This record gives sequence, C-alpha cells and structure tokens, in this order.
Amino acid sequence: MNPHSTAEHLWILKGIKPDTRRTFLQAGKTISCPKGHLCLREREKDPNIFFILDGKVQIYTLTKCGKKKILYILGQDNIANDSFLYDSNTIYCETMDLCHFYLVPRQILLALMEKDLQLMKSLFAYQEKKLARLERQLKNTVGSIYLERRLASKLWKLARDFGQPTSKGVLIDMDLTITFLSDLLGAPRETTSRVCKKLVGQGLIVIEKKKILITDMERMASFHKKDL
Repeated sequence: MNPHSTAEHLWILKGIKPDTRRTFLQAGKTISCPKGHLCLREREKDPNIFFILDGKVQIYTLTKCGKKKILYILGQDNIANDSFLYDSNTIYCETMDLCHFYLVPRQILLALMEKDLQLMKSLFAYQEKKLARLERQLKNTVGSIYLERRLASKLWKLARDFGQPTSKGVLIDMDLTITFLSDLLGAPRETTSRVCKKLVGQGLIVIEKKKILITDMERMASFHKKDL
C-alpha cells in the first residue's frame, strides 16, 4: 500500500476537531481485499463505512433480469457505501484490483458527526457530489443519446480519473472487457462490441489486451459533448 494512502491522509480528516480525528483513527481499522472480492452485497447488513484508501471498485445493482448495471467506478478518496445512516446495503461493491479500505463503525461515525459540524459538512458535500454525478449519468442514458457518445463519455471520465499518460495518448489503468463495458453502458454485449469498433474506426481509441487507450482527450471530449 502506498504510504500516502493511509487513514492519516484521508480527506475526511481535513479541518475537523483534534478529538474527532483521534477517535476516528482509534475506532477504525485498515483491511485489504483482493481483486474480485465482494465487499458489500445488496440487502445484507454491514456495521462499517468503507473509506477507499487505494485501488478501484465497481458499484453496481442488478436488474430484474439479473443483469449487472454499473453505477460508479470509484477509487481513492471515495466511500464505497451508498448510505451513512442505514446498515442495509442497496448496492454491490466489488474490487477491480487489490484494494485497501479504512473501516469505521457506522455508529461511531454518526456520533462524531453530531459533535463536529465540519465532519458533517464534509460528508454531506461528498454525498451531494456523488448524487450530482449519478444525475448526469441518468441524463446520458436516454435513448436520444447515441451509444457511441455515451461510451465515449464514460471512457473519457475513466481516463480522467484513472488514466496514465503515454506517448500515444492516455491509457486507462484497468482491464476493460466488452462484458464490463456492456454492464457500464447497460447495453447488450453485441451492441457494445459494435460501438467499440466504431470508436476504434474513428481513431478515438485503441484496444489491446483488455486495455483501452484514448488517443486524444480533447477530441474525445468534443465527440461525446457535440459529436464529430
């Protein structure tokens, strides 16, 4: 684990009272989870809040047909849980690589929120930002938006959050299979495959061994915002 990806460096600790910080760090614990581990399951109860120290997770739900619908890809400086108040999950959280979490008991966190206004404000601000992100995603799922533009938008955001600059463009640092992308789009696998080929054909992306490289971030942004 990166020494800077520790509980002491968590964003939630900025500006809070010394006593709050001390209790927060004493009450929690750090855990590691391998790739493919289900940390949270829908309808199951968990007494802890999962702060992501490093690694990446996918947050998803299941449709009535049992198909996965990915809501978020989250990394460092995020919280895996969908709710602070209730211990019953409404989502699944699955690790995409080796991840480290800092677990804080929910009841202790709620008690600290009552005593420290800055802590409460930081958590509310985080939830509002997450909700705004979900609202933007819902706008991008309407039928009037072409699948090519939807996929381009999601890949651009992944490159922004998890990209590694190279001489040929920005490489998204995760395995992106057609099945995973279809779950991300909420579209059939065959349709997603055709959409990927269109983006490759237009020179926007390069796909090699489950890795996707965006050749030009500005051109990709222009494409998903107003089409070519």
